[in-house]
Amino acid sequence: MPDIDTIARSLAGQLKQPRADYSEARLEESQTSHITYRGKGLESIGRATASGGNVRALVKGGWGFTSFNSFDKVSDRVTLALEQAQSAGSGKSKLAEVEPAVDEVPSGVAKNPVEIPLAEKKHLLDEYNEIIWSIPQIQTSTIGYSDSRKKVVFLNSEGSFITQERADVGLRLTAIAAKDGEVQQVGLSLGSLGDFGAIEGLHDKISEMARHAVELLTAPQAKGGEYTVVLDPVLAGVFVHEAFGHLSESDFVYENDRMRKIMKLGKLFGVKQLNIVDSAAEPGLRGSYKYDDEGVRAVKTYLIREGKLVGRLHSRETAAKMKEKPTGNARAINYCYPPIVRMTNTYIEPGNVSFDEMIADIKEGIYAKNWYGGMTSMEMFTFSAGETYMIRNGKIAEALRPVMLTGNVFSTLKNIDAIGNDLDMNQGGGCGKGVQMPLPVSNGSPHIRIQQCLVGGM
Repeated sequence: MPDIDTIARSLAGQLKQPRADYSEARLEESQTSHITYRGKGLESIGRATASGGNVRALVKGGWGFTSFNSFDKVSDRVTLALEQAQSAGSGKSKLAEVEPAVDEVPSGVAKNPVEIPLAEKKHLLDEYNEIIWSIPQIQTSTIGYSDSRKKVVFLNSEGSFITQERADVGLRLTAIAAKDGEVQQVGLSLGSLGDFGAIEGLHDKISEMARHAVELLTAPQAKGGEYTVVLDPVLAGVFVHEAFGHLSESDFVYENDRMRKIMKLGKLFGVKQLNIVDSAAEPGLRGSYKYDDEGVRAVKTYLIREGKLVGRLHSRETAAKMKEKPTGNARAINYCYPPIVRMTNTYIEPGNVSFDEMIADIKEGIYAKNWYGGMTSMEMFTFSAGETYMIRNGKIAEALRPVMLTGNVFSTLKNIDAIGNDLDMNQGGGCGKGVQMPLPVSNGSPHIRIQQCLVGGM
């Protein structure tokens, strides 16, 4: 079978047929491996390869889309996408203009993580699982490891022809302790842009994770109410991603009249020191790339700058509809899906306050670290911290059982009154939207202090 570069070149002329306002193709070859544990036992282990592609066509504002995992008669797929678009279209096609690109982008990793022997990976994870189970009162545990390497060729009717390779590594561990009907859990999530070394040498961290799960069984519970709350970079990063980042995805904003009014550019959302960014152009992070899945060059996009809403995330279509610049945020989890507006690396930029200064004048407050789970509904959010401590008279005091933070994202942003100088990026986990999950992203923040934050016990 011809390689995907050869197949892509054969499609280039057909995509330029005049019956479509615009057309594109995306061809992929991927390798993946995974290892999962449930409790003491290995649940699943394996390696897989896949190849396939898709074609999209735009006619009079209507899209046609077809995906396939066989490269036989690929030219027929172009015809099918065109016919679908002709059936759907009845208006005017709108796409923001971008400069066509011809480029080859390597993965940037010296060693393909998928090619590391499964036995070597399993040996490391066996060690991690044994550490968890060496701690008394651990009831059960989970470990999920995955890696991938993907080659994607993108071409369109405007002359773009881009080959990109990327690799990814992800690891999530959870230790669950139980005693006398009480159950507590602590998790650890890590990842990298293909560097297996990022998940090695975690023995001490995993021991600490499991021990903390046991300690929480006897930890006191916070009294519910409003507190001054300090979030660590992990939880603050999850907050900015889940509670604010999704509201900045312009397909959501464009289709919702209420959110278009709320998310009006120029609106004041926080203190002057507050800057929120989404950028796939940051080097070496899980959400990083040179071109998105529409062939648009990645850029650094300020969503909030000096407290004001100044931008949002776009595909070419949403940018044209909202008369704004494309941002390179059209992403698809694989060839089975069309690209939609997604975040990449989303973070709060650092300020100039040290952690000690941030907590120094707090008489009684909450220090919330890590993440356990959460949900959002429009501008309302609920997040569970993975670790919680009391702050008393400017010092970190006793550990508490995990707490739940609840509020309105816009009120909460305005209540941020101190931003730390210690930006850190969390590369664990993945983002979900629609049925496309988990998409590799990263999020981060310095420590932040929030006044009048509603806290409840779990």
